[in-house]
Amino acid sequence: MSGTFLGVGLGPIQTGIFLDGASRGGFARLVIAEVDAALVDAVRRGGGRLRVNVASATAVEVNEIPGVEVFNPAVPADREALVAAAADADEVATALPSIAFYPHIRDWLGEGFRRAPGRRRFVYAAENHNHAAEALEAAVGPHPATHHLNTVIGKMSGVFPAAECERRGLAPLAPGADRGHLVEAFNRILIQACDGIDVRRVRGLIPKPDLLPFEEAKLYGHNAVHLWLGLHARGMGLEAMSGIARHPALCARARTAFVDEIGAALCRKRAGVDELFTPPGFAAYADDLLVRMANPFLSDRVDRVCRDLGRKLAWDDRLVGAMRLVLSQGIGPAVLAEGAALAARALFGDDRSAMRTGLERLWGRSDAESAAVWEPVAQCL
Repeated sequence: MSGTFLGVGLGPIQTGIFLDGASRGGFARLVIAEVDAALVDAVRRGGGRLRVNVASATAVEVNEIPGVEVFNPAVPADREALVAAAADADEVATALPSIAFYPHIRDWLGEGFRRAPGRRRFVYAAENHNHAAEALEAAVGPHPATHHLNTVIGKMSGVFPAAECERRGLAPLAPGADRGHLVEAFNRILIQACDGIDVRRVRGLIPKPDLLPFEEAKLYGHNAVHLWLGLHARGMGLEAMSGIARHPALCARARTAFVDEIGAALCRKRAGVDELFTPPGFAAYADDLLVRMANPFLSDRVDRVCRDLGRKLAWDDRLVGAMRLVLSQGIGPAVLAEGAALAARALFGDDRSAMRTGLERLWGRSDAESAAVWEPVAQCL
């Protein structure tokens, strides 16, 4: 065993993907930066052994990750330990709520990189943003041997309070921790390719020369249809996404949006890029995801899927972004528009004029293109 892995943020993406992959990759040190003091204390009291609940199609199993060192950058002594770990790190993964948190890590992370400017590092930016890696490099500064890499993460996960973990029989992240992590067993994570990436040691990462087509498939396929299903599930009074499996007509309608609208558009736009962007390849991708979205062991809640609708109905996000993609390829987004109509009604009420005004304000535009998106939505009202 040799080398250092550094993770920034201790959420389920970190534990269920990068920390797990680093543990299996044989790093001598597994180091985590985390600002939640209570969580840091719980992990330390537990001897640095983390427990992550992993949902397969048939059960939930517990994966243990031993030997984790966790430091709080708000504590001066811990900050120095993190700077030293950043200098020594061969692979780094940031898994923060958004790229808006980069200013909070740039000083100590950048200082660590500057201490060893010639070290080759792979830095995986796991924030849900198409240009997270570029934003992270801009924050911490460029170094010739440090590769900041974007990611496409199609792994579903969640955080559950300790009381809910106890009720559901889930393991807390560490003894005495106030939360537990539950991730699905799916572990095919795409990363941006770069020179030397074949020597990476974090397991489960698949390099692609061009991530943008796969980012579109994730945001406008996976995420859009997940929200579409969640909105319909909420309207039916369902509490858990697993309940959609009892409604085959709804699942069939979701598949139409996924395959015949989004899939058809992406197969036209990205023809020749990858087997995914062929009719059989995209249909297989959609069918696999539709089963996974309804996994009863994942405990995915409808209200979680439907939260923050203003962001998810934005011009470049999920449903509206998917509709624009479909329209750009000469295909009608009739089924996708059903979900957008449900979201618009939830945000702006039943009045059509107020709904259109609210959407245009949200999109920051009132022009021919916004009118083209509004038209199929209006037809669903």
